[in-house]
Amino acid sequence: MAVIIATLLILVVGTIFGLLAYLVVPGRRNVPVWAAVLIGMAAMALGSLLANLLGVGDTQGVDWWELLVQLVLAVVGVAVVAGVRSRRGRSPSA
Repeated sequence: MAVIIATLLILVVGTIFGLLAYLVVPGRRNVPVWAAVLIGMAAMALGSLLANLLGVGDTQGVDWWELLVQLVLAVVGVAVVAGVRSRRGRSPSA
């Protein structure tokens, strides 16, 4: 049962975090929305692992620190992908 709940949280909250990251990253949006959503979902999983390694992944109540780690990873992930995609589109002489 816990696996089902964790999967649903990754899908729902990961989608929200991916969309928030998409909106927060400045400049032209060189990342498709679907890619930002996938990055948000990956950030949820990776952020949980990182939060557990840091000792803030399992607290009483809402794990605010874990959510913050996940959101930061989503924003960084979308920013990195946007940067890579914008550089790929430029010519070497620019």
